[in-house]
Amino acid sequence: MIEKHFILEEADPVVFCGVNHANLKMLRALCPKLRIMLRDNVVRVVGGEDDVEAFGEVIKQLETHCARYNRLGEEDVLNLVTGRAAQADSTEGVIVYSTGGKPITPRSENQRRLVEAYAACDMIFAIGPAGSGKTYTAIALAVRALKNKEVKKIILSRPAVEAGEKLGFLPGDMKEKIDPYLQPLYDALQEMIPAAKLQEYMNTNVIQIAPLAFMRGRTLNDAVVILDEAQNTTSAQIKMFLTRMGWNTKMIVTGDRTQIDLPASQRSGLTEAQRILQGVPGIAFVEMNERDIIRHKLVTRIVEAYAQAEQSRRPQPIETNI
Repeated sequence: MIEKHFILEEADPVVFCGVNHANLKMLRALCPKLRIMLRDNVVRVVGGEDDVEAFGEVIKQLETHCARYNRLGEEDVLNLVTGRAAQADSTEGVIVYSTGGKPITPRSENQRRLVEAYAACDMIFAIGPAGSGKTYTAIALAVRALKNKEVKKIILSRPAVEAGEKLGFLPGDMKEKIDPYLQPLYDALQEMIPAAKLQEYMNTNVIQIAPLAFMRGRTLNDAVVILDEAQNTTSAQIKMFLTRMGWNTKMIVTGDRTQIDLPASQRSGLTEAQRILQGVPGIAFVEMNERDIIRHKLVTRIVEAYAQAEQSRRPQPIETNI
């Protein structure tokens, strides 16, 4: 009899164990010659040497399935342990799986273009109205790269233009002050990474929060870097951010030109970057519109109404008779 420990490095132990330890109970029923115990992220197995070694391969398959699909059910355990062919999932177009095991795929033509641009270029600008999925798709691409070990970390940044000096009045350290402005990014991450694993990533800086003001001087290697709400950067800020790019790094810049909160005297860095960098090899611009909005149908109508109002306010050209 030997005892061996297997560490779950990729899978969330809560998901792996199942509701009311259902997966663990199934494992024990399928492997009666072994004593199987799970504590934290360590699986303890006691039994004959050959049986324990064979079980190690099963654990690897279970962990891989759990990490990829963010789910593990009793049927999955049964299929993987017994070697039965599980029902094939269609993975075409899937970016990553949600914490509920649902596939996350591009839901519009421009979202698909964003995914294609990510594969072809190292720097991507996704520009479009609220609800068009630019940030959500960017987060999904970053999570996929992290899960596939294409990068070592995800770095999230966003200008806190609305706060300015008011940041000093918010409680906590700088991370806690900037967190409210990054909530949309957290919401997306929480849909794609189980809570315990997400907390682990945050604690070990695998997922980093980097206030834009603190990016100067850094070189960002082996990462997917996302700058959200880029329309609220100044020209100097976005230039500083874009030049942080290091080796094996992808940068995704998202923004909405209709929601600029900068003072009227300041030009949006996003608008200027698009003008200057358009046509530069290795940089892609993906323009989204009202047809890409995937929130409530009223959001589309609201965006269209404001666009029409803005159009009506613009001065009309004066016709002259010569």
